[in-house]
Amino acid sequence: MNELEHRLEELERLGRGRHTRMVSGPQGPRVLLDGKPVLLLCSNNYLGLADHPRVREAAADAAMRWGVGAGASRLVSGTMTIHRRLEQRLAAFEGAEDCVLFGSGYLANAGAIGALAGRGDTVFSDELNHASIVDGCRLSRAEVVVYRHRDVNDLERALRRHGGSGRRLIVTDSVFSMDGDLAPLAEIVELAKAYGARTIVDEAHAIGAIGPDGRGAIAQAGLEGEVDIAIGTLGKALGSYGAYACASEETIRYLINTARPLIFSTAPPPPAVAGALAALELLEEKPHRVRRLRSNARVLRRALTGEGIVAEDTEMHIVPLIVGDERAALDLCEALLERGIFAQAIRPPTVAPGTSRLRLAVMATHTADELREAARVLGEAAQTLDLDPSTASAPFDGERDIVVRRAA
Repeated sequence: MNELEHRLEELERLGRGRHTRMVSGPQGPRVLLDGKPVLLLCSNNYLGLADHPRVREAAADAAMRWGVGAGASRLVSGTMTIHRRLEQRLAAFEGAEDCVLFGSGYLANAGAIGALAGRGDTVFSDELNHASIVDGCRLSRAEVVVYRHRDVNDLERALRRHGGSGRRLIVTDSVFSMDGDLAPLAEIVELAKAYGARTIVDEAHAIGAIGPDGRGAIAQAGLEGEVDIAIGTLGKALGSYGAYACASEETIRYLINTARPLIFSTAPPPPAVAGALAALELLEEKPHRVRRLRSNARVLRRALTGEGIVAEDTEMHIVPLIVGDERAALDLCEALLERGIFAQAIRPPTVAPGTSRLRLAVMATHTADELREAARVLGEAAQTLDLDPSTASAPFDGERDIVVRRAA
């Protein structure tokens, strides 16, 4: 057995082996998964816009007008009129002076962090930040100080102790992708001002989902213009692919000149950009989709509680069903698939050991009946596998929403 085979075998033994599942057709509430019809409960297509006719048509028209690919990086010949049009609309949507598109959220975080911090500087990062933020911190070559999740007291202690001579940068998700909880943005911005730090906030799971008319957690906190860089994605609520950074005009010019993932990557493809622009227009024209998403989230949470799976009665669209053990999470995932529900098992290293889970994601295009049925099936599957949802009686602490363990 060679080294790679040995490592793969070890991953399987630990319950951490992974393989791709094949979805046929567009991302909607129901899909064909490996040839079987299932209710989809793990897509980030929160507003259901990925397969909206107007979004599809915009992407198809863009392919005919500008071609499938941009052909070059942004600073060579890859910036087209469609790129600038979307940047201007996103800046207006975010209440920012300017905006620049990146190829993906991963590239946007790596580029923004690397531009604002380097050797001799200090980055302060929430311990549950997304992997793209973690890797951006590493690639920046700055000193990285990790503070306890959503703990502003720990962040302030870290700011007092570190980064006295160089630049300081605080970076956080606004909505944490695996737990669906919110960063204390107002307190973070206040600390940044007090200690002379810049701020980067990743709004990937917030744009289109929370805040006034879906404008995100920064807008919800009334902090427009007070965060140095807001990162957003085109690949979740906006149903396309790519990402962006919104900031002051000066900061955007600085990113264009210094963000390596922007400088050395091919520009986002015109069809994806045009599709995102159409989705943004739909979001602005019909914000009821955001209200429907929130309503659906509450329907699912209340239905889960009715099945004995204790869920906080909120409108957050990400609902973590924490099982703990990797193998148990896989077993629950497979049991749900047999019953026509797809909710992927999330295991280390995506989440910490002992917190493997199903990450349920609501879409605005789900029906209330579909979500209630999904909750019923979840309760049934948990009982079949001898999982005890009643152990989740502890009050919500902002880190762990639902806990399901093996029954004693």
